[in-house]
Parts: sequence; C-alpha cells; structure tokens
Amino acid sequence: MLLTGAGLRCFKCSDYTGMCENVQECTFEDSCISLSERGGKTIRQCLRYTDCDNSRLSQMFPAVSGFTYRCCSSNLCNAGSARADAPPGLGLVLTLAGPLLSLWWCWV
Repeated sequence: MLLTGAGLRCFKCSDYTGMCENVQECTFEDSCISLSERGGKTIRQCLRYTDCDNSRLSQMFPAVSGFTYRCCSSNLCNAGSARADAPPGLGLVLTLAGPLLSLWWCWV
C-alpha cells in the first residue's frame, strides 16, 4: 500500500533562471536530478538512479550537448542555489572545514 505524499518529491523545471518552484511527485523514480547545460539552462526532475550516468543522460537529453549533473535522493534536493535552504557558499565552507577539523582533532 502506497501512502499519499510518502514518495520522493523533486523540483521540476527547465529554465535559465535557476529559480524552480514546481514540485513533482516521483512515481517510479528514486532520485532527483539537476542537469546544467553548458549554455546556462538547467533541467530539474525525477529520475531513476540507475539512469544517473553520463552515457545514459546523453541518450535521455540528446539536445543538450555539454552538461554537468548531480543526482540525489532526498526530498527537493535538486533545488537551485537561489532556492537552497543553506546560505550560499555553506557547502564549500563545510567541505573545507571538515578535513581541517579532523587534523586539529588529531593534534589535540
């Protein structure tokens, strides 16, 4: 029995602004994707995690010539930077702070 609202939810849009407000309930998919085209367009939607590789995405999005992508599996995790709950740059700070704190802890 599937409970309403129990499935994964992802942002769904295809635009150049990075501000995505549409939310999609994923039916058969188990991850979200944020795919950024070299020209600036970003595509966000539900996706099967097994399709989250460069060759498969090239087949799924043949009109997109060059891209970077990120797949994730928590609700609304494919938000754009302008829509993310964390302050801009926080991910970078945490990425850099982790190893430094580990080194500091070893010295203590």
